[in-house]
Amino acid sequence: MSGEVVALVAAVFGVTGTLFAPVLAQRSQAKALKADFERQQEAARIQWEREQEQAELAQRRACYIATNAAYRRYRIQLMQYVWYVHRGVAGDAERQEVEAARHAHHAAFAEAQMVASGVVLGQLDEMAQALSDTYRKIMCLQEGNPAPDGSFDEITASLELLWERWKRMRLVMRVDLGANTSPVGPPHTSWSV
Repeated sequence: MSGEVVALVAAVFGVTGTLFAPVLAQRSQAKALKADFERQQEAARIQWEREQEQAELAQRRACYIATNAAYRRYRIQLMQYVWYVHRGVAGDAERQEVEAARHAHHAAFAEAQMVASGVVLGQLDEMAQALSDTYRKIMCLQEGNPAPDGSFDEITASLELLWERWKRMRLVMRVDLGANTSPVGPPHTSWSV
């Protein structure tokens, strides 16, 4: 090959490289921009999911706090009211306190049914049924027509068992929230009003 042919081939490659360099650079830059955009999109999606999880956790926490307080208050009001019935001093004011606690319990339970996990909802259902049965027995006792298992002693014994159920319910809520799973507080002892 002569020097002229080599020079011509070199010139063609040089011109071609010069012409294609911006196209290749632009294409390379477009790939880099696309990859960067995809990384940003993925980071934004992960951040959005994290914020959604935190918002959901905060909503469940607030709901569980209200539910826990309502269930506890209702149980305490039932304990007090059965003692009022037993002593024969249950009047309208005492009945209104029980009814207020009962309605607060129903409202908290209704909210929990919308946000609680399945495991927590199972515990809440059991506890709500037990509280409802106890309420019915107390009202029958007050009317002078006690249920077969609705004597004062049987009702107070079932209220004692509700304390253990309440502690189990509370523990399930704490686990669902990712809180410390060890039981809190001293063991429950006898109560009276």
